[in-house]
Amino acid sequence: MKSSADLIVVSPVGKIAKDITGAVARKIETVFRLHTRIQPLLADIEFAYDVKRNQYFSTRVLEKLSESAPLGCLKVVAITRKDLFIPILTHVYGEAQLGGKAAVISTARLMTPFESVGMSDIIERIAKEAVHELGHTFDLRHCEDPQCIMHYCRKIEDVDRKLNRFCRYCSILMADSITALDP
Repeated sequence: MKSSADLIVVSPVGKIAKDITGAVARKIETVFRLHTRIQPLLADIEFAYDVKRNQYFSTRVLEKLSESAPLGCLKVVAITRKDLFIPILTHVYGEAQLGGKAAVISTARLMTPFESVGMSDIIERIAKEAVHELGHTFDLRHCEDPQCIMHYCRKIEDVDRKLNRFCRYCSILMADSITALDP
């Protein structure tokens, strides 16, 4: 790590359990090998609420989050309990600015138990989605490998099935992206 720009901010929005933010921060440090700091940036996301859908428009959250990012940070990922959407989908687990600075994930649907999933599995699910969305900020696209963390998930079972790491191909792309950051 060569500069203070090697920092990813994990930003809880509202009340997010410390075991969740801590697990996300640790997973990001392990996968990306970059420093993390937990720092609230948005008090709430009511500005993104859509009355007709009774959900929150994630693209608006990304815009505000990007504007709120601290100087010197490389990327920021927000975690909210609110249910997110984009207009073409019924919901999203998260969204990111492709090649940009900001990502957001929602625990609303990720907290849903599936069969006999315990809290540690749910936290792992949330951490996977944070890494997935941050992957997009490093310009990674969705991967066809169903076990790769960059695989697009239509349902919660898909999230649980994928591994919490990049496939060989995405690992190379990610390494190239991080290497390109060094002056």
